[in-house]
Amino acid sequence: MKKSIKIANAGGFWGDDPTALYRQLSGGDVDYVTMDFLAEVTMSILQKQKNRDETRGYAHDFITMLEDSLPLLMEKKVTVITNAGGVNPHGCAEAIRKLAKRLGLNPQIAVIDGDDILSDLDRISSEAPLDNMETGQKLSKVRNRISAANIYLGALPVMNALKTKPDLVITGRVTDTGITVGPMLHEFGWATNDWDKLASGIVAAHILECGSQSTGGNFSDWHLVDSYDNIGFPIVEIHENGEFFVTKHPGTGGLVSEDTVREQLFYEMGDPSAYITPDVVADFGTIQLQAATLGGEAAVKVHGVRGKEPTQFYKVSMAYDDGYKVHCDIVVCGPNAMKKADVYKDIFLKKASEFGEVHVEYVGANACQGVLSGFEKPGEIVLRFSTRGPDAKKLKKFAKLIPTLLLAGPAGICVMGGIGRPQEVVSYWPALMQKKLVHPKITDADGKIIPQEKDVEYGNFEATGMGTTTATNPSKNLKEVLSVSKDFPTFAKICLARSGDKGDMTNLGVLARSPQAYKWIQENVTAQFIKDLFQEFCLGPVKRYELDNLSGLNFLLEDSLDGGGTQSRRIDAQGKTFAQAFLNQRFDIPSDILKSCS
Repeated sequence: MKKSIKIANAGGFWGDDPTALYRQLSGGDVDYVTMDFLAEVTMSILQKQKNRDETRGYAHDFITMLEDSLPLLMEKKVTVITNAGGVNPHGCAEAIRKLAKRLGLNPQIAVIDGDDILSDLDRISSEAPLDNMETGQKLSKVRNRISAANIYLGALPVMNALKTKPDLVITGRVTDTGITVGPMLHEFGWATNDWDKLASGIVAAHILECGSQSTGGNFSDWHLVDSYDNIGFPIVEIHENGEFFVTKHPGTGGLVSEDTVREQLFYEMGDPSAYITPDVVADFGTIQLQAATLGGEAAVKVHGVRGKEPTQFYKVSMAYDDGYKVHCDIVVCGPNAMKKADVYKDIFLKKASEFGEVHVEYVGANACQGVLSGFEKPGEIVLRFSTRGPDAKKLKKFAKLIPTLLLAGPAGICVMGGIGRPQEVVSYWPALMQKKLVHPKITDADGKIIPQEKDVEYGNFEATGMGTTTATNPSKNLKEVLSVSKDFPTFAKICLARSGDKGDMTNLGVLARSPQAYKWIQENVTAQFIKDLFQEFCLGPVKRYELDNLSGLNFLLEDSLDGGGTQSRRIDAQGKTFAQAFLNQRFDIPSDILKSCS
């Protein structure tokens, strides 16, 4: 058993930096590289690709990355673990073998599947209801439109696959955390019910999984990042006792600090006391951070993480066909651009009255943050009109209304991007099913099925889902909320912030810059305040959680993304800009609190 290992990340989503894998391999010594390619709706896209061509259904970009990287990873004896296999991990493995043969190489590849339950959905749904875990709706509502169905496997199949000593492990829908915790179980021989060590591994994986977002990307204090050139992707050096260090390769761009790590910990966080995975429930309220150095590079030490037994369920991610949406853009410019845009909005809405609700955004003024943007008079605006519905032909008619504006309104207009085309909407259906109903399959390089030596353990843990405070309705109108002195400082003076999507819900992490500031935001940045502030977007309740250990508050804003994912007609369909909107708001902050953060 090793005492420590280094796990690097080289991709946080399908479309991330194609050079990251080579740079992580060539930049220094690592033992493993993990890469995450899959989001919920990605599985449906891959399934449709496979339906058209049975050899596809995986992230083909990964094969392109291996053109340069495969010789180096074999030379350095680094193991790559990735869920690039999508809905066809064996097809992905075969594509790698063809590439390797052309390069004169013979990598050992282990494949993990068994997560795809689409063909077995009727049997499983007869034993597990598979109701929508967010809305409570019955599966029967969308059963005949389901296009993909996958369970989130955990770390144990990865651990067992590594026993075959592969160069690459290709998986289907294994969790972002599972591909990272698997090597820890394999190398350290951790007991699969050592909840604290597993929870520490989950926290390490959460920091790694979004790539350079933990090493200076999307950072509130972006001005502190010396360079974004050759940005360093994160590396975790984890020790047998569960403690670990976050760092990056020497000489790379970006930044590793307590604050970059804190922000990433808050990203897409739900109930911080119950970060649920198939392997363990991690308590983010126990995480301790400490600035450090590692090999001469800035690092952050993470320790003290506690965990609890996991639930008896796997999460199921299903996707279903949900009609179409279309958007069309015009550019309005010149003097009084905003007034002219208002005129064009009125003209178009009257023309498009038969299409029901039409969503309108003023890009360049307030599309992402609404009235919270505090915009000045812009010189030009992209006016975006969008709608959705079940009939693609009807939406084509909607799009053809755009050219009718060209000669029938104020001066200073052009069409941007031509006439919009209806896009298929694939919606997300999350559910739960008992772990005992399905088992992963592990195939070694010789095509032999490797039995999973241990079953996933679980107990009676149930997440309470209770926030410290909840606000349901606005307590004042938005105009009153925003009527503050322009001389007041912004929240950015005393806080950092990070936001992201969880379905149709946005999470907003607010992180204080000092202990004094944390006490102050505890008293003043309430769930009700956030509900009042974001009432233009957030149609559901707001829950607030406190994390004293990280000097931060986590807010969950339900029903805030116009359906979320592919359903949303908003430019910011994932709530990424909510954090910046919050930081830009002004408040009467006491001078002593401001001084504590300077």
